[in-house]
Amino acid sequence: MPSPGAPVAPRLPVEDAYLELLADTLEGLDHSARGQFLQRYFRAITHLELRESQSLQLWDEVLLRRRELTDALRHPVSLKTVLMDVLSTSGLVRVPVILEYDELKKIQLNAVTDSLTGLYNRRLFAESFEKELNRARRYGLPLGIVIMDLHRFKEVNDKYGHPCGDEVLRAAATTFQKALRTSDSAFRIGGDEFALLLPQTDAAQALALGRRIEAVFADTLRPLQLAFAVTMDHGVANFPQDGDQSDQLIRVADERLYRFKHANHVRTAGDPSRSPIPPAASPAAVQSPISISAGRTSEKVSPDFAAASSAAAGALAEQAHAPIPEVAFAVQRKAERVSMIGTNAYAIIGDEGSRRARVLDLGFGGVALEFEQPEELAESILAILHVPILPPVRVYLRPVWSRRTAEGSFRFGCHFVS
Repeated sequence: MPSPGAPVAPRLPVEDAYLELLADTLEGLDHSARGQFLQRYFRAITHLELRESQSLQLWDEVLLRRRELTDALRHPVSLKTVLMDVLSTSGLVRVPVILEYDELKKIQLNAVTDSLTGLYNRRLFAESFEKELNRARRYGLPLGIVIMDLHRFKEVNDKYGHPCGDEVLRAAATTFQKALRTSDSAFRIGGDEFALLLPQTDAAQALALGRRIEAVFADTLRPLQLAFAVTMDHGVANFPQDGDQSDQLIRVADERLYRFKHANHVRTAGDPSRSPIPPAASPAAVQSPISISAGRTSEKVSPDFAAASSAAAGALAEQAHAPIPEVAFAVQRKAERVSMIGTNAYAIIGDEGSRRARVLDLGFGGVALEFEQPEELAESILAILHVPILPPVRVYLRPVWSRRTAEGSFRFGCHFVS
């Protein structure tokens, strides 16, 4: 607060304050956006059609003239005065009009967004990625990047026309609005290609988000009543595990997207009407149909579905930096699992309670357990689950897959049985 009697700087008139704000804002814009705005601004106050290059040159003349007059007069000269001087001597001024500041913000927004979907565009993606990467390096935080594209999008355009394809793209944008956190950002970087930036997100969280987006996208597309399923494929990369440079992380995410597509859609080229079912990853994944009971539900799992699950499990394990399972998923999950990593969730195995395992995730259909030492689990085991919020739960489990991790522990995926 100024002391009593101290001189108070005079407040600028509204027009002068606006022009000072305009000059400061233009400094923060890139060359293209600055030229686009100035072209419209000078059109409004002169009624002349100037090229962007001419508009940029005229503005540079205004700034130069201001410096010259300020040095000559030894006191600051307002931008309004200089602007009128330059326009008058150039023979351009006709109807002086002050453009609304909202117009500048609108042009600035249009320069970084995709007009069809409203998502940020590829140019802003590159800038934002570098900023988030620098922040992650500075504070030692994880950063996730997801590259996504639409499977069978070309078929939508071919069968229903491009207006319907545009609706599918807008549905993708709506999906991101529903599924992402406020700290996350979504970008349209190509025709049907998208990128997500996920600050403070590790690999497991990024993969879970990718699966959630797939489910939300399917629900968002339902009103279009397409004759075939259009899905979102994704590839995930994380800083710092997969690299510390933006081009490295994008390359890793692209490679994993390709592997994900190959694992899930390798057979669709031969028969587009079929659900995507890749060949089996291992003979253990293809057996006779298995009957699984969970509560009151019971289903048969076909060899084709077992093969598809095997290949998809391999792709997801690779994205999560884990070895491909020795015995892959052979049953369908009933619902999305909730990760228990980072909690004190555990399970007591057997009637005697002498064995203990960590609970890695939990869902309606089953649970994933991790043991420090090798374990031989029976076809049906008793377990008491201790997880946050819930009281201890006594369940019977059937192991359906197992693998050894890179750290030397042993993991089992188990289905609930009645």
